[in-house]
Amino acid sequence: MASKAKKKQPSPKEVALKSGIALHDANPLFGEFHRDDLIRLSDSREMGDSPAYVTYSENKYHGYGYSRHYGGQIYLNTNILLSPEEWAYTIAHLELHLAFGHFDAEKMPGYEKIGLEGTREWMVSCNFPLWNEACDIYIAKFLDGIKFGKATIRGSLASYTGSMADERAIYAHLLEKGAVPAFHFGVAAPYVMDMKGLEKPAVYDIAKNDHNRYTAQFALAMARSVTKVIGEAAGVAEGSGQESPAKLAAQWFINHYPLLGGLAAGFKIVESIDDCRRYDISIAAVEVSAAKIYVNPAAGLSDEELKFVLAHEYLHAGLQHHERRQGRDSYLWNIACDFVINGWLQEMHIGTMPERGELYDAQLKDKSAEEIYDRIVTDFRRFSKLDTFRGYGKSDIMGGDGNFGGTASLDDFYRSALQNGLEYHNEMGRGYIPAGLVEEIRALAMPPIPWDVELGRWFDAHFLPLAARRTYARPSRRQGSTPDIPRPRYIPAEIKDYARTFGVVVDTSGSMSAKLIGYALGAIASYADAKEVPYARVVFCDADAYDAGYLAPEDIAGRVAVKGRGGTVLQPGVNVLANAKNFPKDAPILIITDGYIESNLSIRREHAFLIPRGHHLPFRAKGKVFYFSEK
Repeated sequence: MASKAKKKQPSPKEVALKSGIALHDANPLFGEFHRDDLIRLSDSREMGDSPAYVTYSENKYHGYGYSRHYGGQIYLNTNILLSPEEWAYTIAHLELHLAFGHFDAEKMPGYEKIGLEGTREWMVSCNFPLWNEACDIYIAKFLDGIKFGKATIRGSLASYTGSMADERAIYAHLLEKGAVPAFHFGVAAPYVMDMKGLEKPAVYDIAKNDHNRYTAQFALAMARSVTKVIGEAAGVAEGSGQESPAKLAAQWFINHYPLLGGLAAGFKIVESIDDCRRYDISIAAVEVSAAKIYVNPAAGLSDEELKFVLAHEYLHAGLQHHERRQGRDSYLWNIACDFVINGWLQEMHIGTMPERGELYDAQLKDKSAEEIYDRIVTDFRRFSKLDTFRGYGKSDIMGGDGNFGGTASLDDFYRSALQNGLEYHNEMGRGYIPAGLVEEIRALAMPPIPWDVELGRWFDAHFLPLAARRTYARPSRRQGSTPDIPRPRYIPAEIKDYARTFGVVVDTSGSMSAKLIGYALGAIASYADAKEVPYARVVFCDADAYDAGYLAPEDIAGRVAVKGRGGTVLQPGVNVLANAKNFPKDAPILIITDGYIESNLSIRREHAFLIPRGHHLPFRAKGKVFYFSEK
């Protein structure tokens, strides 16, 4: 009897690849990202030494009508040996190219519609290899932040010193530096792009509900994964049975409101009378560290009121209000944050504000929580009598830092969920978002800069306190008590003309408001006066420079006639100071601008920029950059 043929054993490469795919699918986030036969195994010679790459192309269907569909395909090289963790990382990296819309024309730098409204005529003037490199760096940062898999990148994120706000910012930095893409942050072979087909990017017709389906899938995957991971971290199993009105309201955000969907999925709704009595919660409160929102079932809220209350608590956590308190009175800070959030929710028409805890004032529109706090602390008696959703005299922001699965803080996750939610909300066109809320969400990408403190330190570094000197020409006031003992008087040191000074270049172009210029000049004048700087050399500049000469601090603050209002070129103003014979060579320069200036500014001495928060410079600054808020 013939023996049975021996079954062929899989090779180590096949085992590792299969294990890597399984490891990827077991992840709460990427396992939820529906693949639709997204992965294709290949041993084709065309892949060469590249472990993997992703393509994105248009498929045309004909029949009853014409339809457009962009499909992604991830190719994995079965001839390459990687560890399972490296394969999981590689697959996730390529999926994120699709999920983040890196093949979308509107996402790319240089995208421009050149046809009439409703047409598909467009143009992209983009360095595609450099764009691929920028996207690789952004994804590498994302995967490093969530600690997923084992990175196969050959570059170090620490070696990249530019902005990581988004892919466009990274691209602009690489373009400015004249970088030659080596693709050290991608998952293909060195000097090989891991994105194929960028020369034919995707163009969608939003009016016809044509959009990148991968971004929508990723948003849903993120929402579902948050529920799983938070539940596991807290040791809480997902509920079953008929859902309560509050849980249905939370589900509404997950299904219909991308901005807050990720945050909604990350919180457990607790509707316990005992807990609400224990914590003295009248309507609702958020416990940030435990990822819980307490809703009092006895409050009798309608469905629309529940949506408003939940959105209110989600924004407390997502906007990091518990971290931004920084020593302020917790209750009054909570009141200030409530005024801001409720104003935004009214503008966005989310639910209905309950009568209790109704903290809303139209006069506080466009004010930050910090500004409102500074106002209400002057009227403690009035504002200490107001109710939050938790109740009279209590903060509905409970708890602080938590731990997310032992790898990343809950704060980081809330921040990321809100930032990603904003992107998906905008891409899917799900409704109006106030500019102030958009600005705060964008600001979460980078730690807030206390510009006034930093500006003060800048002055401290350049203008040390003047040492007093002794003189016997003017006796001390105590001389009369000891007539036989000569006592000198200490007087401030004399300052030579223009020896202790700095330069100020003020952008007076049409994009700078007089209020903006006045506020910035006033801040500079106050620091100059405090540091005993007698004069500053002021130059106003639009397309040409207007030298105002040396001005005393009080003249800078109040009696400066702003000239100009033309174009926006600051180099002539810098040159005036650089070439002035009576301006010290070691004197620093402060430049006040809104950032709408030339893309290359040459300054060969110590300098700093003062620009409004929310704006940015078109180049990487070599000097300090202070972002101030206009009051």
